[in-house]
Amino acid sequence: MKKFVLFLMALLPLAGQAKTERITLQGDHSQLVGDLQTPDQMGKKAPIVIICHGFLSNRNMPLLKMIADGLEAKGIASLRIDLNGHGESGGKLEEMTIPNQIEDLRKTIAWVQADGRFGQIALVGHSQGGVVTSMLAGELGKKTVRSLVLLAPAGAIRDNAISGAMFPGGKGDPLDPPQFIPLGGDKRVGREYVTTAFWLPIYETAGNYRGSACIIHGTGDRKVPYTYGLRFHQMWKGSEYHQLDRFDHGFTQNPKQVADIAVAFLSGKM
Repeated sequence: MKKFVLFLMALLPLAGQAKTERITLQGDHSQLVGDLQTPDQMGKKAPIVIICHGFLSNRNMPLLKMIADGLEAKGIASLRIDLNGHGESGGKLEEMTIPNQIEDLRKTIAWVQADGRFGQIALVGHSQGGVVTSMLAGELGKKTVRSLVLLAPAGAIRDNAISGAMFPGGKGDPLDPPQFIPLGGDKRVGREYVTTAFWLPIYETAGNYRGSACIIHGTGDRKVPYTYGLRFHQMWKGSEYHQLDRFDHGFTQNPKQVADIAVAFLSGKM
């Protein structure tokens, strides 16, 4: 009997423990895979943060997992999603565009709303994910997107398409791109990625957002200069801006510091 009681006591810490659930949902043109992370004591209609990775990345980027873990400690759920053409989600990279990733995120929000367990929704986006989240937030407004955190948002994408910087050696006609643009190795994007990026109204659309926002960018970012993140801050009156000295595009100098800033902001707004 004593051994049985000790066995039950050993199980007690596991009761009500936080959990991570693998979920699948239908995106714009393929099945999407994500990790739904919920705290151990989640109230009815709990707040949730949907977290989006950047170009050629995925939901398992350590920084994004740190943010999810930090939110969990604050009693906030999160959903890290692989957008089409990335990670475990379906779709080919050469068929991926920012507009169809925006539709992926729109369908992810609809999935969260239909689930019934969650209330307020916030978004986090790194790099290209920052463009995806900011533009959809501008479309949906603060009634749907309570708060928004952008991590090194890739506002340079349209400029890069226009200048031809997306092509190898910076040489190519963005108005008449080839069927595929090589990225190195066996990776490539399709013609439509460039043609849609050329006309992409990033700031024009994101500028319609009126909810709370936080932008984090490093001065050492050579992929997307910090001035693109600063532009979001200047556009959104009352937004919070953190400019980190010498931090690169992936915040590899101290991802925990970045995660802590994001979590502190979100936990104070939800």
